Amino acid sequence: MNFRRFTALLASVVAIVLVVIVVFLAAYAWPAVRLNGFHFLIDNSWNLGRQYGTPITVHGQEILPGAHYGILFLIAGTLLSTAIALAIAVPVGVGAALFLAEGVPPIMRSWLSFFVELLAAIPSVVFGLWGYVVVIPFLGHHLFPFMIKWLGFIPFFGGTPGSGYGLLTSGLVLTLMIVPLITATLRDALVSQPASLREAAVALGASRFETMWTVLMPAVRRVLIGSSILATGRALGETMAVLMVSGNALNILPNNIYQPISTMASFIVSQLDSAMQDPTGMAVRSLAEVALVLCLISIMVNGLARVLLYYEGRQAARIA
Repeated sequence: MNFRRFTALLASVVAIVLVVIVVFLAAYAWPAVRLNGFHFLIDNSWNLGRQYGTPITVHGQEILPGAHYGILFLIAGTLLSTAIALAIAVPVGVGAALFLAEGVPPIMRSWLSFFVELLAAIPSVVFGLWGYVVVIPFLGHHLFPFMIKWLGFIPFFGGTPGSGYGLLTSGLVLTLMIVPLITATLRDALVSQPASLREAAVALGASRFETMWTVLMPAVRRVLIGSSILATGRALGETMAVLMVSGNALNILPNNIYQPISTMASFIVSQLDSAMQDPTGMAVRSLAEVALVLCLISIMVNGLARVLLYYEGRQAARIA
């Protein structure tokens, strides 16, 4: 019983830390929440105001003259770049996991898997530097003009290619950062499936592809959902790599896939130094409100994952 209580205490640490972080952000950002109201989420204007002006009082809070805080452009940039990354990373990760689990000899599997895991261990700033030096010039000079020429008739794919910084660049860099998470997790789940599943499918006349797609993949569907949610959390919170390739657009909603953006995590880093010059402290508290919104979005994403896993479990139980 003592061991059980001890392990329960250890398990509760994660939940306690999450609650403490959310409570701290909510308490620190509360003056900004009172000032900004719901318009904080739907306004597309972030302005620190006149730094050397005399502070004024608005809704009981001191702010600099002309200060206004709205983050719709940050929410759009964060969600769109994450969506692009997932749209590319999930099929690539599934294909890579199937190849590593079923398409290579066991003696090669460990080495190839090692390189996948090594890719996941590369610091994000390295991805950002690589994106800045290699990816941005290639996309801006070659891929984006090609896409505009052949896909420009599709909404959101037309326009001007720009310099290479932007939404699609951020999504591609995020893709490389989250593919290893999906691949490594799903590969381990596929390898751990009992050989009897494969043998039964082959005995019924299924091809190798049919065995993988109709037998093994349904068996690891819960793992795929879980790994995709982990990858989503990584993409939502990524900072340095996105900061270096996104273009750091301010108060701009992207009207095509090539336009510069800002994400919530990268914006907090880029604006913190300027916000600390605000003598009223409201700019920093508004950045804390941005962090609170990002935290709540991550919690909602994970909550949605739990709901999907719950219904997936119920469906599996009915089939069984």
